[in-house]
Amino acid sequence: MKRALFALLALVPVAVHAEGNMMVDNAWSRAALAGRTGVVYLSMMAMGGADRLLGAQTPIAEKIELHESYQSEGVSRMRPVEAIPVAAGGTVTLAPGGLHMMLIGLRQALKPGDSFPLTLRFEKAGTVETTVKVGNAGGMDMKMD
Repeated sequence: MKRALFALLALVPVAVHAEGNMMVDNAWSRAALAGRTGVVYLSMMAMGGADRLLGAQTPIAEKIELHESYQSEGVSRMRPVEAIPVAAGGTVTLAPGGLHMMLIGLRQALKPGDSFPLTLRFEKAGTVETTVKVGNAGGMDMKMD
């Protein structure tokens, strides 16, 4: 099953990174100033059993926090979460207005067209390396080519 899926993905012109039982796709960020806060969105798919995203790191930020956006009394709010579960065979998409990663203390500006490395840490799959592509500051969705 895995071989068939990876063969099919080889025909699709998008950046897909798979290690262990986790596949990561379409990692992107918005433009941001150095010293400020940035964001990362992406999709994760558990190719085997259930797993949990526990954290991430990148050389371009002091730290990364997992967050979720929610509505409370008509106001959009955000709070940190300890982990992001991914059901067996399931896909979780981090996107504007929902789950996302906050890049705290950017060490450099994020400019449209730039990219940077990101290491995701999963409970069972271990680490998965991917590349994040930077889009416009106000971008709500970005598909990697």
